[in-house]
Amino acid sequence: MKDLLTKVVVPNSGKKIGYDDKLLLLGSCFADNIGEKFGAHYFQMLSNPYGTLYNPASIAAILSPIANSQSPISNPPIIEWGGLWHSMLHHGSFSHSDRAQVLLRCEQSRELLHAFLQEATVVIVTFGTAWVYEYEGKVVSNCHKMPANRFVRRRLSVDEIVAMWRPLLQAMPDKHWIFTVSPIRHIKDGLHENQLSKAILLQAVEELVNKANSDKVGYFPSYEILLDELRDYRFFAEDMVHPSPVAVEYIWQRFVDTYMTADTQNEMRTLYQLWRDRHHRFLHPESDEAQLFTQQIKTRLQLLQSRYPWLE
Repeated sequence: MKDLLTKVVVPNSGKKIGYDDKLLLLGSCFADNIGEKFGAHYFQMLSNPYGTLYNPASIAAILSPIANSQSPISNPPIIEWGGLWHSMLHHGSFSHSDRAQVLLRCEQSRELLHAFLQEATVVIVTFGTAWVYEYEGKVVSNCHKMPANRFVRRRLSVDEIVAMWRPLLQAMPDKHWIFTVSPIRHIKDGLHENQLSKAILLQAVEELVNKANSDKVGYFPSYEILLDELRDYRFFAEDMVHPSPVAVEYIWQRFVDTYMTADTQNEMRTLYQLWRDRHHRFLHPESDEAQLFTQQIKTRLQLLQSRYPWLE
């Protein structure tokens, strides 16, 4: 029988991710999906400290000051709209009715990113769209449902993306960079416009990888795995835009097979079982069975902390 799908060939990576690595994930909500997988396996990781970021310019904007040994932006543009104050560099989850609270949260995210990036060994970047919105001449990360006439909407070019990202890669040669393009379709842009956007992102990443000419810069084809290999609406959520949990798990397994050794995968199974057990909820937590189970988890956790001291 012929194969019933077109398998995407993922090139073998010289970089293997292990539990000694510190992983920074930035980008679209697909980065959040994979970040949750890393978290459930207790990797040392930080995912989207500024919230979900969709376009390459917004992601580059929060990295550029750090890469250039400058003080990161401590006072992001704060706009009042709809009874809330919003940071134009952050996700809507940072918005608040108290301006001081917004500034505090933004400062905390800045400090968190700055500290973690100093020690990060792997940076996983997911580009979602090449379409951007400019407010007063600068690309914003979120429009916060403000009127469209306040913004200029345009599409980044391949050259623009490469020009803003090549210096970042060169400034941080100690990091291993993994780029991916989100398979989530931005259908509000229009299907044709979404395809053009994804094509620009794919070209830009290809050029970044080729120009780097280093095994420290690579590409993982999450976009192709969902759109070409799975290629069926069964693998999409109800909105027909986001990947379903089954699709996310499948792509995650392809990622694991590419970047993790057999020994690391064995460690992952042990730690994931601990995560599952710690999240188990008993109908009667006061029962003897539940109390014994909880104590056994504490004992296992104490044993594992000698190898993984970051476990809480």
